[in-house]
Amino acid sequence: MPEVNRRRFLQLAGATTAFTALSSSIQRAAALPANHRTGSIEDVEHIVVLMQENRSFDHYFGTLNGVRGFGDPRSVTQNNKSVWKQSNGTKDILPFHPDADDLGLAFIQDLPHGWNDTHTAVDAGKYDKWVPAKGTTTMAYLNRDDIPFHYALADAFTICDAYHCSFMGSTDPNRYYMWTGYTGNDGQGGGPVLGNDEAGYSWTTYPERLEKAGVSWKIYQDVGDGLDAAGGWGWIQDAYRGNYGDNSLLYFKQYQNAQPGDPLYDKARTGTDATKGEGFFDQLKADVKAGKLPQISWVVAPEAFTEHPNWPANYGAWYVSQVLDALTADPAVWAKTAVFITYDENDGFFDHLIPPFPPSSAAQGKSTVDPALDLFAGNASHPAGAYGLGQRVPMLVVSPWSKGGYVCSETLDHTSIIRFMEARFGVHEPNISPWRRAVSGDLTAAFDFSRKDTKPVALPSTDGYRPPDGNRHPDYVPTPPANPALPKQERGSRPTRPLKYAPLVDGSLDAAAGKFTLAFASGAQAGAAFLVTSNNRADGPWSYTTEAGKSVSDTWNSVYSGGSYDLTVHGPNGFLRTFQGPGKVAGPEVTARPHGDDIELTFTNKGSGTVKLKVADGYGGRGRTFTVRAGATVTHIVHLNHSERWYDLTVTSEADASFVRRFAGHVENGEPGVSDPAIITV
Repeated sequence: MPEVNRRRFLQLAGATTAFTALSSSIQRAAALPANHRTGSIEDVEHIVVLMQENRSFDHYFGTLNGVRGFGDPRSVTQNNKSVWKQSNGTKDILPFHPDADDLGLAFIQDLPHGWNDTHTAVDAGKYDKWVPAKGTTTMAYLNRDDIPFHYALADAFTICDAYHCSFMGSTDPNRYYMWTGYTGNDGQGGGPVLGNDEAGYSWTTYPERLEKAGVSWKIYQDVGDGLDAAGGWGWIQDAYRGNYGDNSLLYFKQYQNAQPGDPLYDKARTGTDATKGEGFFDQLKADVKAGKLPQISWVVAPEAFTEHPNWPANYGAWYVSQVLDALTADPAVWAKTAVFITYDENDGFFDHLIPPFPPSSAAQGKSTVDPALDLFAGNASHPAGAYGLGQRVPMLVVSPWSKGGYVCSETLDHTSIIRFMEARFGVHEPNISPWRRAVSGDLTAAFDFSRKDTKPVALPSTDGYRPPDGNRHPDYVPTPPANPALPKQERGSRPTRPLKYAPLVDGSLDAAAGKFTLAFASGAQAGAAFLVTSNNRADGPWSYTTEAGKSVSDTWNSVYSGGSYDLTVHGPNGFLRTFQGPGKVAGPEVTARPHGDDIELTFTNKGSGTVKLKVADGYGGRGRTFTVRAGATVTHIVHLNHSERWYDLTVTSEADASFVRRFAGHVENGEPGVSDPAIITV
């Protein structure tokens, strides 16, 4: 049981206010109009980043409506086993909701989340060892009843459901990606850093580049007495004071050696001091009211409020609410402010979306961009592997230009925050690798800078989430249910932000050689990462990256797969292609292309006889059967007016039951839409 039960919670919060009162900060934030001076990113004059701790996307938002969560109709299956089924060696453990009162106030168990155990769980993309590596709590999740404030933020603003942490491992390397664009991958300045070593580093950080460019910046934190300790950069152990060591700039020698009067001291090493009676948010609120909020700010919470297991998620909700309360203290400042609320890594909590990763060799895939900076060669204590991307973590974009309960499904990671800053203030970060720039966006897709505002919504208060005592409580370790079942998502969709993706994957069979080739392209405006899985080969999966406007291909030999091919391609925003059939028999092929707001299918027949191909529409459209003579080509337009430009088309052959082609995804046309209707469950 959690340490604060429902009766005690209501005593602390007041039964009439705990779940019905409005949060004054978010109410103001949702109500205030945006700055529309230019109708572009130039209207953003202040960027604020609050990076919390250690929660995965599915762990928090797997049940949220309209996102790619537990109802994902295109989740990965490899070797005929669903990614949702994670074995403990005896039975499969599926995502489960712990049987506890007030789960949002529970001190849920902290899990392993280092380089070695995370790479064990990911298993080179096989993604099948989460329970052995992390324990059964990895599959635990929370829902709207547990964390109503988090869900209310998503409903009022914009949530990103393809945002990943940058690194498959612990806190510090992920925060180095957020503050510097990498974790010393090139071996310079004390890198690469694979754990929370905090040994002292010297490569250039993004705040230093901002300082040189004349862009104002600041770290808001509580210093307590931690930054005055020996060496001047440690942290104190009181969980309600200090910065929990999460100001990772202080592990860099240039900040450690800085003296008062140096911007690296004044802007990164100072802050409020709770030991002197100062409030956590006094400095932030004072700067907002005085018109002194910097162009770029980072907020660092004390341990108890970071949402790090074992600390309650809703202690973090209280802290986030207070930050937003401070930022909305002056409507004129808020009208020009964008806030990014995210999490440094997933702790050990499972997320079902296999993150993009660069191919480590020709046997694991191909890339049109050099992935060398994203691959670690291995050493005595850490096996070789990709640095990232890591698992999905929540990202909430809270601003006057991101209101309306949208979902943005662009592939993103922590370097995307820097890239948004680059886009706004023009300060380039050379540490971000070419591969990351190819696969991750810059977060601008989460915003609508046109002259539109939405009505405010009623949101829950966080008053009852302020900690009742100053103690850390024992771990709550949930027990998985005896009869596991995949959870359901909330009913309903949500509006989507337009994306630049136009991915294409085509297949072709060389029957004489028994080889099947896939050709990948990501479209003219955005790069993409693709994951290829198989149900009849054990040597996958394979990873492919194409930069915008480029393509790559690869070939599989059916000799190694029982004389047939069975390949499924997963790409951004639910993109999927499946190719199944005999490996040495010439026959039909099908391609799919966007055609305006619709999909054009082209059927060709390289076989010696006539074939009948049946098209089934997973969104309820009318099925059709097409007769294709030997050597002939037939085209067909599938109209998507019934599905908001979403499609899921399966083509089968009457002559050969092993022949399957599946084409699924979304036709992007630069206009907002709604989230994938296939995700809606009851």
